[in-house]
Amino acid sequence: MGAPANRPLRVFVVAGEESGDQLGGALMEALADLAPAGATFSGVGGRRMEAAGLQSLFPMDDLTAIGFGQVVGKLPTILRRLRETVTAIVKERPDVLVLVDAPDFTHRVAARVRRLAPDIPIAKYVSPTVWAWRPGRARAMRPSIDRILALLPFEPQVHERLGGPPTFYVGHPLLERLGDLRPAAAESGRRSARPYRIVVLPGSRRSEVERLGDVFGTALGQIAEARDAEFVLPTLPRLLPMVEALVSHWPVPVRVVTAEADRMTAFRTARAALAASGTVTLELALAGVPLVAAYKVAGWEAKIAPYILTIPSVILPNLVLGENVVPEFLQHDCTPAKLAHALDEVIAEGPKRRRQIEAFARLDDVFGTTGPVPSERAAAAVLDMIAHGSPERASAQADVRA
Repeated sequence: MGAPANRPLRVFVVAGEESGDQLGGALMEALADLAPAGATFSGVGGRRMEAAGLQSLFPMDDLTAIGFGQVVGKLPTILRRLRETVTAIVKERPDVLVLVDAPDFTHRVAARVRRLAPDIPIAKYVSPTVWAWRPGRARAMRPSIDRILALLPFEPQVHERLGGPPTFYVGHPLLERLGDLRPAAAESGRRSARPYRIVVLPGSRRSEVERLGDVFGTALGQIAEARDAEFVLPTLPRLLPMVEALVSHWPVPVRVVTAEADRMTAFRTARAALAASGTVTLELALAGVPLVAAYKVAGWEAKIAPYILTIPSVILPNLVLGENVVPEFLQHDCTPAKLAHALDEVIAEGPKRRRQIEAFARLDDVFGTTGPVPSERAAAAVLDMIAHGSPERASAQADVRA
């Protein structure tokens, strides 16, 4: 199945969360530019994808659920939206289906569409973390996913080893923001100037902020006793009341910001950072900011994690670089004294700080920052998949005909 060159490409895109909406929107714009006759879009997405030309089948928020309680409460809605999504795809018969992240939902969409309409090419944008836990998911994806568009450079090799679908590294979306993350010439001296600016990032979810907030505050108090420092805490507008209440009890003054421009300024001028584990650690590394990472999870998650995790670190820069340059403090190790000691070591001019700066300088080569930006690489991979097909889809079509 391929798209005729004399008409626009028909693309069905499904995203289920904010990060996927951002990826999907950038991909849509790149596809519209690269497809010979342009592209038209349908599917499920949020504001970013709607701005790129999507009329969402239903509100993307219907698919967003965090935590067991929310999932159970929204399950009837999610199942109904699953049926509606599959029905729309099968009826529309797009030239390609692109599923962005949200694996619990999108993998079910892929399996049903492959069974009902095996001629539709299916791409998965963002690999599930099969390299961290549940590696069997890689092989399970192969019958219904024709191609994975991976954000991290080591993921193609992981899927090949685990028997997953053909996987193409296209690059992390943060690579399109390097100019915003790195200091301009006029700002370069701020990282060495006093008071040292320390960026504090206790998480983007309420549960993360609740678990890390008091520990972070006490650790910063210990830093302030030894260092001439100021503290900036970028957060999301929806978390602002909670964060302001939290920092009002901290032993140090903290400037809380919600504007993206203020967040980027903080990253460009920070001496060091204390951050919750997550994508933000990679963002800081790409910005060249030495950091200390921490995380705490609920009791039952903490008990099972050692038995299901298959990686030596949970910190993205460490995984990408292949060495544990960023100190991480998890669960019972996440104490104010340990965080303060490690943070002081990356604030000071010494071997711990230099090691991180030198390692982060290698990230451009590891990620491959020259050439097309990630959204353009992803669009090119989708177009190539449409043009060349896949053995898995051909096999599924043969099974249906039989």
